[in-house]
Amino acid sequence: MYDRFIVALDPPRGAGVGWALRVASALCGFAWGFKLGLPFLAGFGVEGFRLVRRACPGASIVADLKLADIGFSMRLTVERVGPYVDAVIAHSFVGVEGGLGELAEWARESGVRLALVYTMSHGGSAEVLAPCRGRLAEVIRRVRPWGVVAPATRPGEVEEARRLFPWARILSPGVGVQGARPGSALCAGADYEIVGRSVAHSPRPLEALLEAAREASRCHPR
Repeated sequence: MYDRFIVALDPPRGAGVGWALRVASALCGFAWGFKLGLPFLAGFGVEGFRLVRRACPGASIVADLKLADIGFSMRLTVERVGPYVDAVIAHSFVGVEGGLGELAEWARESGVRLALVYTMSHGGSAEVLAPCRGRLAEVIRRVRPWGVVAPATRPGEVEEARRLFPWARILSPGVGVQGARPGSALCAGADYEIVGRSVAHSPRPLEALLEAAREASRCHPR
């Protein structure tokens, strides 16, 4: 069950890249992969992506840059990290023409998987993104990405994403500090849950991950 978790390596304030490498090494062979976001990129640069890849070569690396721009700009961004990642996450609300169409083409050419955000895990997403789910679903169906992001904090939206996008891997953030219990998204149909601070900032990250996996195993995911 622990291999159904993606660990977000968002660094604590003042941490160096050594912190990320220690966590990645401790969880290597257990977590399915690691999510490296904008705080990671701002703190450690593209070199940080390369170092995490080297620290755990078998893990899947997801670049969660929340891309939301014109296609040209998004492509320039992901080309920098592309050699060190397996997947990138972009927002679906930018649309296809002049936006995600170009990014999806780059993903096909480079062999990097594309995941699109359906809705997010924080409360504000329920105010803005969630009411637009019908339009966002149209975009996702047109692009047909490898993955779709739906929040563990609202399992009903995970179930909806599973029904609407049967081909996709569902990635569900919000487990731990944001309030979702381990297993809540897996039981709703997610393929992977994303857990961050409750594991990555723990003094014993492997024990924290294994405890999350034990809790998740109490339900019966798809």
